[in-house]
Amino acid sequence: MADDPYKALGLSKTATQDEIKKAYRRIAKTDHPDLNPDPAATERFKAASSAYDLLKDPEQRARFDRGEIDAAGQEKPRHYYREYAESGDNPYRQQYGDFDDLSGVFSDLFGQRGAGGRGRAQSFDMRGGDQRFTLDIDFMTAARGGSTRITMPDGSNLDVKIPEGAYDGQVIRLRGKGSPGMGGGGPGDALLTLMVSEDPDWKRIGDDVEITVPITIDEAVLGGKVEVPTIEGRVMLTVPRGTSSGRKLRLKGRGIRGANGQRGDQHVVLKIVMPPTIDDDLANFFEQWRQDHPYDPNRRT
Repeated sequence: MADDPYKALGLSKTATQDEIKKAYRRIAKTDHPDLNPDPAATERFKAASSAYDLLKDPEQRARFDRGEIDAAGQEKPRHYYREYAESGDNPYRQQYGDFDDLSGVFSDLFGQRGAGGRGRAQSFDMRGGDQRFTLDIDFMTAARGGSTRITMPDGSNLDVKIPEGAYDGQVIRLRGKGSPGMGGGGPGDALLTLMVSEDPDWKRIGDDVEITVPITIDEAVLGGKVEVPTIEGRVMLTVPRGTSSGRKLRLKGRGIRGANGQRGDQHVVLKIVMPPTIDDDLANFFEQWRQDHPYDPNRRT
């Protein structure tokens, strides 16, 4: 893990949140293990993933910049008694000397249980720390839900369930899959931040989705039924007679299932596509039609 998350992303501390996200996506496209088998690329991707996990949250980023947490997102230990003992206005500073002497004092106070104690420091239990990762998924996996297998840092494989309607930036908690605890403390959790890839055909707006569907000239003029893809499969959509390119139709309840269990809508944008060649029949027809039925689409009535 890189000590400087900004350097791992090729950025400076003045980078904006948008620049941080773009830098991570750029590295993921070139160095992801599924795309680049080079071990050096894998290490760069791991470092960039850890850096993005830390810096994508503005509050967590600010805490790192202030030195309150380290590059792994863990709290930095604060030895308040040391800070007090070494402060210039502490009248007992000279008496106790440096930190090593104070460690012995505290050991005497807390490491034994009085005169009848065992003379040994008591063991303690501490829960393991949480570990943060990112997980890239495609649009349809996020929309429909599903399962994907990931490889943990220790080399073990783990099947992760992606909830239906997952969104970009959503965090999935895998309990007990983080760092091991100390003593009798249990392990921490693994926190997966989902990165939903952009889809060339689909756009998500909240729980609604939008897709552009091509139609022919005759379908636009005469109307008809066209086959349209949806998240759950293909359906037939009625195109009204006289449809213009850019017209938007709605398929109610065909969008993303939200947190309340209700599905959003699907919006279909119609786009008139010309035939690959304009033959004489089509050209002659429209030439005559233009003479007999002139109209100006820019004219406001």
